[in-house]
Amino acid sequence: MSKQRSATLTEAQRVSLAQKLLRERLCHQKLPDRPVGLDSQYKHLLELLRRTAVHGESNSILIVDPRGSGKTMVRSIKRCTPLLMTRVAKRWKISSKFLKYSRNLENFPGIFWNIPGIFGNFAENLAFLLEALKKGDKSSSRPVLFVLDEFDLFAHHKNQTLLYNLLDVSQSAQTPVAVVGLTCRLDVLELLEKRVKSRFSHRQIHLFSSLSFSQYVDVVRAQLSLPPDFPDPKFSDEWNHSATKLCEEKSVEEILKRHFNASKDFCALHSLLFLAVSRVSVSRSTLREADLLEASRLISADSKANVLHGLSILELCLVIAMKHLNDTYDGEPFNFQMVHNGTTSLSAHGKPGRFKKPLCAFEHLLQLELVRPVDSGCHNSFFFFLSRGRNVLPYNVNFIRNYFNNNFQILLLYI
Repeated sequence: MSKQRSATLTEAQRVSLAQKLLRERLCHQKLPDRPVGLDSQYKHLLELLRRTAVHGESNSILIVDPRGSGKTMVRSIKRCTPLLMTRVAKRWKISSKFLKYSRNLENFPGIFWNIPGIFGNFAENLAFLLEALKKGDKSSSRPVLFVLDEFDLFAHHKNQTLLYNLLDVSQSAQTPVAVVGLTCRLDVLELLEKRVKSRFSHRQIHLFSSLSFSQYVDVVRAQLSLPPDFPDPKFSDEWNHSATKLCEEKSVEEILKRHFNASKDFCALHSLLFLAVSRVSVSRSTLREADLLEASRLISADSKANVLHGLSILELCLVIAMKHLNDTYDGEPFNFQMVHNGTTSLSAHGKPGRFKKPLCAFEHLLQLELVRPVDSGCHNSFFFFLSRGRNVLPYNVNFIRNYFNNNFQILLLYI
């Protein structure tokens, strides 16, 4: 059947299907079975949750790491444990499965059960859940897993009521509860109140990857390979062979090494590979070295320099005037009149004529975030701005010299 289907596929359909599969993989619509390069952390968390599920131990743990390094993917560990998954992410939500199990009056006697959704606010939801957990029993109640994504946001909540009650339940000999917090802040424990911190087990897992460059290349090869069940085995073999040879090219290895040394973040790697896969077409049905080189060039391009490409003459003059003000006054705030006077000085040098609507051009630069208000709470904040020297870097303004050297001599005279 697969042979008949592969025979009916045209070259365009094969390429389109291959791109679709790889894009789904690179856009995280299909996550791997387990995190890469985090085996010890994965086993640590799995063992902790197994003790909760098998022995009825209540535990709490915090997973700390930078964004994009695999915190959210650790949730897939729920497939390995017979736990009831109740996810909490920025809003409180009671799992429908939890309500279904908790309606069993033999496990939780003496509670008046309400229809789901009848609770009007967070306090009623929390009171209902805590009452159900407190009526539980370590030997007979079903273990519950709470995953608190963006744990630091809950720490900023007034009185930290949710954290206090969940951790308090995890310290009691009632319903077995595992509380897993996910955060990217290393100082998150400093945000906790004393009563909350005293109930936390102070277990932390840091997901700092120990991935080597050879493992990194293996991940690239695996991400670019088509699955064995691809409808056209011949096309799949050719594609996978080209992906393997691509990873062996010296120029490609240099690109991957540069990205590896800059960041081991797989999100950045997926962005690079996504651009390379998008360049595949019917005329070029396999990945080439030039595709990855172009993708790397696009990824490493300076976004602010690209913004300068689309500015008008007036807007460029305002940027140059702000650059000079920023250098002259060492980053001190300035107002629109000072910037406008700078463009008048430019007009005196090059005699380009009178500019129209400079305030509109200045507002456009504000929308592009090339400048920003000093203090949004100030009465005259709209007219007082600080040049984003960290964004409009000196080499970006100097870039104008090379870009407009043939067409706009006015700018060159002033620079």
